Amino acid sequence: MTTPLTLTSGRRPDGRPELALTGEIDMSNISVLTDALETTPGSVVLDLTAVEYLDSAGLSVLFAHADRLEVIATPLLAPVLTISGLVDVTTVHGLSPQ
Repeated sequence: MTTPLTLTSGRRPDGRPELALTGEIDMSNISVLTDALETTPGSVVLDLTAVEYLDSAGLSVLFAHADRLEVIATPLLAPVLTISGLVDVTTVHGLSPQ
């Protein structure tokens, strides 16, 4: 069974591609994220503010593209992004409570 994940693509005001995800990112649906990242050239802003869960399969995809990602997340994802080390290899915004 595939976990629901919605991906919306667009452009930031500066012209960079943005991928916004909603739902949960796990082994059952990482192909959606993988395909989107592999078909989007250059630097990509990845908006994870509506993601409620991110497992190791999802992290693997993010690490594979970390050199060209800028991630926007929420404090909910802070533990997994910090402990995994993703915050050390790419820019991540929004992890601290406001």
